[in-house]
Amino acid sequence: MHDNVYVDKQRHIVDFAFNEDVVAVFPDMIRRSVPGYETIIPMTGLIAARHLGNEGTAYDLGCSLGASTLAILQQSQASNIRVVGVDNSSAMIEEAQKLIIEPRATFQCADLLSTSVLNAKVVVLNFVAQFLAPEERLALFTRLHEEMHPDGLLIVSEKVRNADTPTQNIFDETHLNWKRANGYSEIEVSQKRQALENVMKVDTEEMQLELFQDAGFKVSKQWFRCLNWASFLVYKRFPTS
Repeated sequence: MHDNVYVDKQRHIVDFAFNEDVVAVFPDMIRRSVPGYETIIPMTGLIAARHLGNEGTAYDLGCSLGASTLAILQQSQASNIRVVGVDNSSAMIEEAQKLIIEPRATFQCADLLSTSVLNAKVVVLNFVAQFLAPEERLALFTRLHEEMHPDGLLIVSEKVRNADTPTQNIFDETHLNWKRANGYSEIEVSQKRQALENVMKVDTEEMQLELFQDAGFKVSKQWFRCLNWASFLVYKRFPTS
């Protein structure tokens, strides 16, 4: 369904939320809003499936409609893997359960801040932590590090900001032009930006890498970057292959 959430002029812009209106248009919204999304998701599936091997559990935290969950399942033929999708939006979970009917997948409507990932070989957070309060992030990643399998891999995709102001300004303007090229009107671009101001607090790439280190992870590498969107591979211990 076509994203028209912000097409009409709104008298009062409320904070962005993953409600039923957003759920109905989410695939179109994220495809036209996040540069590189259509590369990050299938690559997440490939990387996660390789790391899982023939058995093990992956958690897709903040799974939305389960795009990363499905990508992992599509890239693995192993019958002994399990992918758990978790989201605190009941509307998202209900729709994900309709879209992905696979015995290796389960979905939970729960708060990822308190969801156990005990012994998980892979944990995915694609465009999720950016919506958490900054003071909650270190505790989350520290707990993930503590609970994950000794060979655990964390895949984190986020919007980041550039510490260099001129470069950041160029990236911002290019992103806005990209959204316009994808069919969003000036009013849609403006209203959505206002809606996100209070709910999306973005770190620099350097801050992201420091956060992973402070949480206890041994290795973190950026594998993808497009403008202000990046994805990281974060290992609990040094990978051997």
